[in-house]
Amino acid sequence: MQAAENWDSSVLNIIARSGFVAKGVLVVLLFFSIVSWAIIADKYFALKRVRRQNGQFYRLFRGSGNLADLANSALRFRHAPFAKIYLTVFNEITQQGRHDPAGAAPTVKSFMPLSNHIIERAIGRSSLSEQSRMEKNLSFLATTASATPFIGLFGTVWGIINAFEAIGGARSTDLSIVAPGIAEALIATAMGLAAAIPAVIGYNYFVHLLRNLTSEVEEFSMELLGFIEQQRLITK
Repeated sequence: MQAAENWDSSVLNIIARSGFVAKGVLVVLLFFSIVSWAIIADKYFALKRVRRQNGQFYRLFRGSGNLADLANSALRFRHAPFAKIYLTVFNEITQQGRHDPAGAAPTVKSFMPLSNHIIERAIGRSSLSEQSRMEKNLSFLATTASATPFIGLFGTVWGIINAFEAIGGARSTDLSIVAPGIAEALIATAMGLAAAIPAVIGYNYFVHLLRNLTSEVEEFSMELLGFIEQQRLITK
């Protein structure tokens, strides 16, 4: 009973008393947790910025009919997939289409039409590039969500093995002998869940947002293709 009274049950002291393997497991879990939270924060603000700039550029797109002016405006929206897709198409038109030799300012009527295949290929290439950029680092969240509970479980199993060895060595099943080892073992499971739960929530949340953004990009791509066809920049 005296041992139980003198036993300090604070988490930091439990960790300090744990073995080398248990501490190694906790360090790994702490790494996954810190990186996951950094990715969650970065991705949240990045996607929020993407949606805001997409909306700003889309309003300009709907109100402008001048290709060059719209391209210059698109340069200000470095994080907007809509703007990047438009710039990709604009560059394709200016590089492969022929300008008016009179040297007039480029408008929708100052370029030679291109084939539908070329424009669709440019839109598809830019869309895939933007989708890959927006999905960056999500795989780490998925890895954290799936791996950290098992890493924590490994630490728990290892700690329980050591606890039972201590019980056998003491030849006693008194709670003051059993409890410290079990508590040390369960810390790893708790840390594993603490790392995994935010990663699961963050991953599912961002996947949902990215699906919506992907749909919006596809809709904008179709609208952009229709705009180019309307301006007779695509050959029949």
